[in-house]
Amino acid sequence: MALFIGALAVWLAVRVVPVLLLVFLAILIAVFLSAVTDLLGRRFGIGRGLGLTLATIGTTGAIAGLGALFIPPVVAQTRALITGLPQTLASLQATFERLGQEYPVLRDSALADPQSGLINGVLADVTEYLRGAIVPYLRVGGRLLLDSAAVLVMGIYFAHRPLMYRDGLLALVSPRQRALAGRIVVDMAATLRAWVTGQILAMVLFAAFTALGLWALGVPYWLAFGLFAGLAALVPFFGSIVSTVLPALFVIGPGNGLQVAAVLALGIVIHLLGSNLIVPWIMARTVAIPPALTIASVLAMGTLLGPIGLIVAVPIVALILVLVRHLLHGELYGEGPTFQPALLRASRGRQPPTLTSAP
Repeated sequence: MALFIGALAVWLAVRVVPVLLLVFLAILIAVFLSAVTDLLGRRFGIGRGLGLTLATIGTTGAIAGLGALFIPPVVAQTRALITGLPQTLASLQATFERLGQEYPVLRDSALADPQSGLINGVLADVTEYLRGAIVPYLRVGGRLLLDSAAVLVMGIYFAHRPLMYRDGLLALVSPRQRALAGRIVVDMAATLRAWVTGQILAMVLFAAFTALGLWALGVPYWLAFGLFAGLAALVPFFGSIVSTVLPALFVIGPGNGLQVAAVLALGIVIHLLGSNLIVPWIMARTVAIPPALTIASVLAMGTLLGPIGLIVAVPIVALILVLVRHLLHGELYGEGPTFQPALLRASRGRQPPTLTSAP
């Protein structure tokens, strides 16, 4: 009987994974809206209801305004990019053939062999992955619209009365463990808030600096590549690599070695300075996760959950580490309940909050 119940629980958990992902996305939206609402309340003394309304309207208006400003040129540049892609691939193949003739170490490699189809094969693999990731959503446009509306509405409700949902969650825990559960919830909330605000800031900075830098270097489709760099910041490590290498591929050609090196250097400098200096300097708190664990989590979540897994990998692993810190280190190993939050690190000399303070 116990085995049957366990198997039924696992089956139900697998079946509701898409719903749980939607709830988690709603929580991330609620964290952002709640942060803006709290900021308005502290600065202007606005009540939570009015502050949340202003935060929601302001965020929606900002997104719509930026969309109206940037989407038309981005769409035009993206169409031109796709139209010129065959010519770009032919130029890349010719460049690699020339490098194979100049450098013996590349002469016998598939990279310099025009019959190997390596460039076209890589493009086909990328196209197939994108088709598998995006086309299913486009085919169920009504479902996608419904899920998006549900996520937004849940996020607004979560942000409006967060204490009600927190207390309801804590009510499921036995009274003896309720204090521990409360500390875990506070730590999770502080960790998610730091990640969301830091991530949004990083995306804006990467998009703006990449677009400006590529424009200054004379790279075609600089606005589209800049927007892509901002979106790619959602995927740690891999997004940085792709958004750095992709613009360089479109300037490869005879006599363009210096420009290619400049484009690569631009991407590396922007991501290094942005991730390690600018964002931590602006933020009072940052989420510190070991880099190797971040890469492994992105690979695992991408395999298990698809494209959405790439986006939620870091916050999910952050929450798992919070649980490990409290339950394993705090309870099992007896380190005590007074340690600092599991993943938050101070920036600009500030101290992260204790687990009894508000995030």
